[in-house]
Amino acid sequence: MPRLDGAVAVVAGATRGAGRGIAAALGEAGATVYCTGRSTRGNPSPLQRPETLEETAELVSAVGGRGIALRVDHTEEEQVAALFQRVGHDAKRLDVLVNVIWGGEVSMLEWFFKPFWETNLEQGFALMRQAVFSHLITAKHAAALMVPRRRGLIVELTDGDTLAFRGSVFYDLTKTTLIRLAYIYAEELHRHRVTALAVTPGFMRTEMILEMFGVTEANWRDAAKKDRFFQHSETPRYAGRGIAALAADPKVFLKSGQVTSSWELMREYGFEDTDGRRPDMGRAFRERLPRRHGFQTALARSNEWQRRLLETAAGYLTPGPKTPRRRGVTRT
Repeated sequence: MPRLDGAVAVVAGATRGAGRGIAAALGEAGATVYCTGRSTRGNPSPLQRPETLEETAELVSAVGGRGIALRVDHTEEEQVAALFQRVGHDAKRLDVLVNVIWGGEVSMLEWFFKPFWETNLEQGFALMRQAVFSHLITAKHAAALMVPRRRGLIVELTDGDTLAFRGSVFYDLTKTTLIRLAYIYAEELHRHRVTALAVTPGFMRTEMILEMFGVTEANWRDAAKKDRFFQHSETPRYAGRGIAALAADPKVFLKSGQVTSSWELMREYGFEDTDGRRPDMGRAFRERLPRRHGFQTALARSNEWQRRLLETAAGYLTPGPKTPRRRGVTRT
């Protein structure tokens, strides 16, 4: 694995799941990781889960980094500003921000399978604030530390690397907006040489997913009997190792504006999951999803919609020499 000795990272939403795995992966590479979120010992978030930020920070330190736990509500800009003021004062730099903040588990099962006209709008608006606006607030203050140094990496963790419909209006808005935010950051940060992109994990074996399937990390393969795609699942640290590889890549700026995945990063950088496997959810989807599966038909409709958009955009291009590409184009 590449090294990040001396690098400073903030993982926003590091209490559990993907955030904890990403923080640990950055720690493995030697980084100092500020682990932020709302669940601390004796002061849990509304989820009332047992995991805490202190546990994540201790894990980061145990695997070779330096973990620092800070309770921050990322929907409150004053708290976010104070976080980055502390990072700037104590560390004098910020190399990586990973936005993982979610919190939709509280109400998700109440609205996920309902059409938009039956959706509870207040729950949806609250989700957008918790899982989208918080990301923008956090990126704003992180960028202010990166721009003067003309370097840095901002990663938006999303779900999916296409624009296919994700099954629910607010879930779709949340996850596709994060992809768009990464692209917007990249556009505005380009002249400052700061990189921004979006990353999606595959089927993650988070604490909640393991509980839902009634298995542990020790016997997780038993859950493949319930869901055939579970055999292609990955630990939360897998995407984290991909992000660590991005952070250590001296040419990462060429990827700015893109959306990529844990399996694409694995193919490029050659890392493994904690058990030595190299899960590839993209390949599993291509090879195992029936042609008439709902995801396949939704993806086909999405591709046609995007094709028409691209044709319209192409019509506005002035004929003549091709404009040199500044960086990779966002995949859809």
